[in-house]
Amino acid sequence: MDNIFWQDFVSATRKEGKQKPSRKSAAGIKRSIGMLTQTGPQKDGSPFKNVTDPMPEKDDEEDISAPPGAPGGLEEDVDPESFEVQDTLEPRLWADMELKPIVRKNLLKVAQDFIDNLPVEVDIEDITLTGSLANFNWSNYSDVDLHIIVNFLNVDENTELVKAFFDNARMSWNNKHSISVKGYDVEIYVEDEGEGHRSSGIYSVLNGEWVVRPKKKDVEINFSASRRKAEDMEFQINIVKNLITAKKYKVAHKNIERLKRKIRAMRAAGLETKAREFSVENIAFKLLRRNGSLNLLDSLKTNLYDDMMTLGEG
Repeated sequence: MDNIFWQDFVSATRKEGKQKPSRKSAAGIKRSIGMLTQTGPQKDGSPFKNVTDPMPEKDDEEDISAPPGAPGGLEEDVDPESFEVQDTLEPRLWADMELKPIVRKNLLKVAQDFIDNLPVEVDIEDITLTGSLANFNWSNYSDVDLHIIVNFLNVDENTELVKAFFDNARMSWNNKHSISVKGYDVEIYVEDEGEGHRSSGIYSVLNGEWVVRPKKKDVEINFSASRRKAEDMEFQINIVKNLITAKKYKVAHKNIERLKRKIRAMRAAGLETKAREFSVENIAFKLLRRNGSLNLLDSLKTNLYDDMMTLGEG
């Protein structure tokens, strides 16, 4: 597929019968982020390859149950101790509750390189580190969750379309690059300024200060409840696998989208609770991520399109 720019993305994802959203100021945003690593003003950057969702939304099919003999969950033993609270922040990244300068410089450079390769200019509000590596619940399974905060309305008034655009951009980047910091994989996210990310530990990499300072506390994790919730999602993912095998593509697509929405909502609900990162819902999400279920769900969506569009010799 040819390199896609913002207007191409808008056109490619526009549903028939709906007006194209009016673009407000994506190309006209002026502020440079060259200051992040003192390497000069932001360059134009080369565009990245971007693939839009080829499957149209349908609503006229009912969900169906798993076929008889459907396989069980995607079992993988995960040590409950990997969710326990640590005595300190990860010492390879932090010193006296401050991000080590070499780590901060590296993360700022990664963020700038990502921004430089976007086909639109964006105004950065903040760059933050969140998740378990900005808290006391880090483990070998942790990722460096690097959030680039952007005001979506400065790109276009259709913020859902902007989110889809940035999701494609960051997934393309994460798939193309394998960057690690002190042994932890770096995952880039683009977050809307008004989204209000929920976490008990948020560090501004851009400003070198805590936005939300984490507190070490004893937490009792209901691991068995989290495992049950994750197993239910795993079983539903297996339903989708059987639907694709049975060539029920329309229903499979509907179930994939439903599951992705359900998993996002589940995690968001858990982060809204007092337990935050240690909630049953968030631990269930982490279990699904660790055992590959979330990646499988994404690959099923791709395989679904490939199977549907393949024309046999007969």
